[in-house]
Amino acid sequence: MRQTTRRTKFSQAAVAVTVIALAATACGSSSKDADKASDTSSSSSGKYTGKGIGLAYDVGGKGDQSFNDAAYAGLQKAEKDFKLTGRDIEPQDNESDADKVQRLESLATAGYNPVIGVGFAYAPAVKEAAAKFPNITFGIIDDETITAPNVADLVFHEEQSSYLAGVAAAKATKKNHIGFIGGVDVPLIHKFEAGFDQGAKSVNPSIKIESQYLTQTAAQGGFSSPDKGKDAASGQIDAGADVLYAAAGLSGQGVISEASAKKVWAIGVDSDQYEQKALAKYKDAILGSALKNVGGAVYDLVKSVYEGKPKTGVVRYGLDNDGVGFSDTNPKYKAMTAAVTAVDKAKADIVSGKITVNTK
Repeated sequence: MRQTTRRTKFSQAAVAVTVIALAATACGSSSKDADKASDTSSSSSGKYTGKGIGLAYDVGGKGDQSFNDAAYAGLQKAEKDFKLTGRDIEPQDNESDADKVQRLESLATAGYNPVIGVGFAYAPAVKEAAAKFPNITFGIIDDETITAPNVADLVFHEEQSSYLAGVAAAKATKKNHIGFIGGVDVPLIHKFEAGFDQGAKSVNPSIKIESQYLTQTAAQGGFSSPDKGKDAASGQIDAGADVLYAAAGLSGQGVISEASAKKVWAIGVDSDQYEQKALAKYKDAILGSALKNVGGAVYDLVKSVYEGKPKTGVVRYGLDNDGVGFSDTNPKYKAMTAAVTAVDKAKADIVSGKITVNTK
């Protein structure tokens, strides 16, 4: 199974291989982070009686080498460790909330527990399905709007890892000109851009930053169209940017391929994209990746249900509990000692509270 996370500084406490470890437990909606939540976990007694793990993917589906694949890595690890079966279901083009509800309810009806929706688009569906199946634990990634006794809202400080990406980009650029490409113009992706801009400007306040969103809605393909990512990257490179950061799911593959073709840097997202086999021919162009431990969140939720103490409420992952980070897998990045030092210092300052990262 492929490694999807930084291998040097990320904790390995709860997940021994392949996904970033997080010893998080459930918490209420006022929680600050995952590993301070154990006192508020909901619990039940008895042996696990579910059929296994149900996972419903976001747009782009499995094979995006990013967000969805990170969730799948967590599923695989949980299957192995807890001897469970898993069922993962792909999204459909132009699907409605009703389609998502049907998908989640089919998993719950079959006895899968937990059932996890990968992505904020599942919020209405998770809310509806969870009300109908109160004895099933539901998880949703990237949304914290659902308040229910059997729902875990798994959310991340994406702005923090993006800040580190911005610092790295500002240190790596030779033109003081970088670019951000967002998949869809929504608040979640605004967090990526806000952190990236702030991090870059902490290094060079006068740095020039290109910014572009591929689509206004997910249905238009912003997270699932490598061709759109490639076109956006081409435009930003032509404008003078020599380091590009894409928070765009599957579309980011187009950004990475174009950066490789034009001999500039790309920064990956969610998974360590330098390590992804499908991107191997472009790996020398991948400076690093802003990591988001989706796999660890999936694993932790499964573990909590398996042990009879299912997580509920908001469970938040940040730099302080290794829920996000910046990968240093590329030897060329490791050789940039000034960049590595600056990124490490920025991380320490964020964790200590010296730096507060913007979300807008």
